[in-house]
Amino acid sequence: MSLICTGTIGIDTVYTPHGHRERVLGGSCTYFAAAASFYGSVRVVAVAGEDLPQPHRDLIARFKSIDTRGLEIRKGSKTFAWGGRYHANMNSRETLFTELGVLAEAPPSVPDAFADSEFVFLANSHPAVQAGLLARFPHRRLAVADTMDLWINSARPELDALLRRIDGLVLNYDEAELLTGKANAVAAARHVLTMGPKFVVVKKGEHGCLFVHRDGMAALPAFPSERVIDPTGAGDSFAGGMMGYLAGQAWAEPGSFRSIQSALAHGTVVASFNIESFSLDRLVTLTRAELESRFREFTGMLSVG
Repeated sequence: MSLICTGTIGIDTVYTPHGHRERVLGGSCTYFAAAASFYGSVRVVAVAGEDLPQPHRDLIARFKSIDTRGLEIRKGSKTFAWGGRYHANMNSRETLFTELGVLAEAPPSVPDAFADSEFVFLANSHPAVQAGLLARFPHRRLAVADTMDLWINSARPELDALLRRIDGLVLNYDEAELLTGKANAVAAARHVLTMGPKFVVVKKGEHGCLFVHRDGMAALPAFPSERVIDPTGAGDSFAGGMMGYLAGQAWAEPGSFRSIQSALAHGTVVASFNIESFSLDRLVTLTRAELESRFREFTGMLSVG
């Protein structure tokens, strides 16, 4: 079934304890689409400036299942750029710079051919932009959004309005606390359900994720990776694996507790590969056989009794 992601294409400069990379390909839409492409076709709606290097465009093209008809290269504009430095434990980072570039301009348009999209993921961007894009998909069966502290603090009315229109919300622990005022992750997630969504996924980094649904609750650990080089994009690749799996199955109720719980395991496994290198270096070499092997290993770890 048709899956679409709206979000950012970016140029990242990243410093970690294992080295650094300058002006590599990044962006929420980029990581999401790369991860989702292992499960089927994924459409993207995003905008970049004409300064987006050709090697970055070629890298996106190497993921054959990504439909880039909704990727706009805007003449005279600069691509969104971000720089960050991860601390020794890799669980926290500081932002060195943010250059909005094309993100300060009008949002991208949605091709008419994408209007029939049934699975919609609204990657991190201003909630008013997310809401405007959401309205372009009248046939959606499942709509999930991501957000961040910036919008919780600066665009709360727009975010509250968006929450009333989506099925699921993905955010990290700190954002869940900021959004609800509740320090306990379970209490925070349950509070989010009163704001509109049917389910909430609270990402907890190396500690996995908490999943709270109107029909139940579950927790999944992260895959115990030995090689963590760059966590950038881990959350977006996690969401991409989750949504890609959901869109690739014939679910009668794609937003049910059972379907989302299964999808979270796939998202966890894809994200575990993403963190093994900078940018998309690991995902571009990842094979389906490697993905399936690690998934079997991960689900085997979860079996008890």
